[in-house]
Amino acid sequence: MKKNQNLFAVGLITSLFFLWGFAVNLNPVLIPHLKKACQLTDTQSALIDSAFFAAYFLVALPAGQFMKRYGYKGGILLGLLLFATGAFLFYPAAATRTYGFFLVALFIIASGLTFLETAANPYITVLGDPEGATQRLNFAQSFNGLAATLAPLLGGQVILSGRSLTPTQEAAMAPEQLATYLSQEAATVQLPYLIIGLVVLAVAVVIYFTRLPDITEPVATTTGGGRSLWQEKNLLWGVVAQFFYVGAQVCLSSFFIRFAGGVAGIQEQAATLYLSGALLGFMAGRFIGTALMRVVAPARLLATYSLVNVGLIGLAVTLKGQLPVYALMGVEFFMSIMFPTIFSLSIRGLGAKTKEGSSYLIMAIVGGAVFPVLMGRVSDASSIQTAYVVPGVCFLVVLYFALRNARTRVNPQEISLVAAH
Repeated sequence: MKKNQNLFAVGLITSLFFLWGFAVNLNPVLIPHLKKACQLTDTQSALIDSAFFAAYFLVALPAGQFMKRYGYKGGILLGLLLFATGAFLFYPAAATRTYGFFLVALFIIASGLTFLETAANPYITVLGDPEGATQRLNFAQSFNGLAATLAPLLGGQVILSGRSLTPTQEAAMAPEQLATYLSQEAATVQLPYLIIGLVVLAVAVVIYFTRLPDITEPVATTTGGGRSLWQEKNLLWGVVAQFFYVGAQVCLSSFFIRFAGGVAGIQEQAATLYLSGALLGFMAGRFIGTALMRVVAPARLLATYSLVNVGLIGLAVTLKGQLPVYALMGVEFFMSIMFPTIFSLSIRGLGAKTKEGSSYLIMAIVGGAVFPVLMGRVSDASSIQTAYVVPGVCFLVVLYFALRNARTRVNPQEISLVAAH
């Protein structure tokens, strides 16, 4: 009976990985959709990512404090309630076609996801035998990858209408006609996010009535030496690299549909299929990269992948036709190992300061709020193709960090434990 209860609990917590993966990877669909429905510039549409990833930076520490007082189950329940609330707010946001309302809803969703991500990893590791902790975590993370593949595929078909007006066509329409068209476009998000909110609420109810084990964390009795974290240069460079990497990752996916349409003339619904394929490559790349690390030092593989991505971005910025789209799809594959590898290389040797150092690396996710806006500005000033220089520069920073660590060997199992992003 206890084994069956643990299996049920593992299934519940694994569902959280799928839920937040699905929510995060709907953003690349929302960006072109709201750009059209709310008549935004590229810079304005990039605020979707800013509102979303700023929550990780602002809510991470309060989430940790909340869970210290009310436990991980309390944190999960609050996270799910915030997630559902933000999803339900999409309905009035679409009804009023108010962009600021959408941004508030996205911030609330991301605040809920911050709670879920903070709690789910430690929970999944204690639900069963300690020897199987890594296997359980990798199993759960595979559902995160599955969600990343399905979200643009399903979201693109349901949310994106495939209808786009040129500025000339908009100008030729009567104000009432244009308002009706824009309202119809905005309304396509109402039913999908209503369903998401109801599913999330249902999961919250099930978790509320399920007994989950408490996690007791040991109290640190030492500070691990007299060195301040600010003296740990490798950690500081790791935070910088993670900041730039997450910025590059978010930029790449968020503007992919716009890029495919502007450079290769691919319709938005068809572009979501390309994006879904690229994210499938990202998931496959994580497994392949982890296997390669058994024979290649992680830092060297990170350096190689970073260099390849700089080259692929160069092709995406300079070539014509569909080849640039394929180049960006390749970038997704070679990005796959970067977050966990940077993380593991950064915290090595920190001892009792590992948890504090890890929190800085998680806060570096705020790069996803900064670089899309910069990329949007470049796009508005030049073109969406030229704007992909921004993630190219980000990969150069990751390359520098990798070269600093090229002689370091890290156990691949350490990397698999932080591979949720």
